Amino acid sequence: MDNPIERGLAAGLATNIARYNRRDFVRGTMLLALSSGSSVAQGFAGLGGGVEGFAALVPGTVLTFPADHGPHPEYRIEWWYVTANLQDSAGTPYGAQWTLFRQAMTPGPQKTGWANQQIWMGHAAVTRADLHRYSERFARGGIGVSDVEAKPFHAWIDAWDMHGLDQMSATTIAPIEFSASGENFGYELRLDAERPLVLQGDAGYMRNSDRGEEASYYFSQPFFKATGLIMLDEKPVSQKLASDESGWDWFALHLNSGDKVMLYRFRHSDGQKYFAGNWIDVEARSHSLAHGSVLITPTVQTKVSGRELPTEWSIEIPERKLKIKCVSLNPQSWMGTSIPYWEGPIRFHGSHDGVGYLEMTGY
Repeated sequence: MDNPIERGLAAGLATNIARYNRRDFVRGTMLLALSSGSSVAQGFAGLGGGVEGFAALVPGTVLTFPADHGPHPEYRIEWWYVTANLQDSAGTPYGAQWTLFRQAMTPGPQKTGWANQQIWMGHAAVTRADLHRYSERFARGGIGVSDVEAKPFHAWIDAWDMHGLDQMSATTIAPIEFSASGENFGYELRLDAERPLVLQGDAGYMRNSDRGEEASYYFSQPFFKATGLIMLDEKPVSQKLASDESGWDWFALHLNSGDKVMLYRFRHSDGQKYFAGNWIDVEARSHSLAHGSVLITPTVQTKVSGRELPTEWSIEIPERKLKIKCVSLNPQSWMGTSIPYWEGPIRFHGSHDGVGYLEMTGY
């Protein structure tokens, strides 16, 4: 492939399986997430309603692969995604995002053709310090325009595609190729990993709150290495390359030490915050971070698309001797899609240095 990205770190391929009550919104970080409980932001495709009739998320459920790389229509909502920090040979940083959301309009056995209950939505973006370009796709299930298959792994919506190569391992979710394009941007990227995927939270069960039953099934691959091609303006990059929840702030951090950290800050309408996360060491061992062990504080606000958003942050995890300052590569990384949110690459320094990705919803 000509003009490849020379090196990059993908925040991972992740799946999130969710079961939200009211204004259902989807998001995870690296290959599967399913959730239970209240909404976390805004409605996906304008759909709402309760969770009656959909499967419940139960602690202790054993996730199995490759089966759980595929869709789970018995749950109301889930999503698959990749976020990647990339760098060309001149050292110019880029970010790339690929996300596919699924939401069921009604529970029950899956119907065929246009009667199918699933709605699909795709988001893709490329970010540089001086630009942020994104695009959105919608599709109805049951007619072949969008779907996910577990083995061989394949996820797609229209021409946006993510698939495992012939030698893909179910335990590493690699190698994988994915591509997407929109107005004046596009990319074709490959992800490789040698370490196994990581079960977030407690063996893949992550609580979203310390009250009620809000939770997710969540696993990810934070050890991807990315190579490939980014197109801007039709040219390759010039060198090698809960009902009371109001939203969340999500961080995927790649420490220069080789460790990975994934953090959530769930914001409640009463002003309370709930923190969750995992520290993943260089041996791919995941260590859950308790609610009281993480401090995430916004430090700089920026006017973005008519609203104030935090674009610089302080993060402290005393038990891990981590104290860092996170800065957005491009503070204007606003996804003005039908469900608007902020998502873009970040850099951090302090006790640890590295790169990562930040997502903010509900602002």
